[in-house]
Amino acid sequence: MIRADDIYAALVDAHRGLDEAESRRLDARLILLLANEVADAERVLALIEEARAAGGDS
Repeated sequence: MIRADDIYAALVDAHRGLDEAESRRLDARLILLLANEVADAERVLALIEEARAAGGDS
């Protein structure tokens, strides 16, 4: 069984050795792949808002 900690560890490992620009491109590709997998535009938009609010960005 895969745990949330396993996913976090895989994300950290995927970024290892990447510079900031490469890391941002990886994040962008992953976000698009996950959004496609969810296949519910309303849910994806809600999650974008949730992530922005949780990050404290203004």
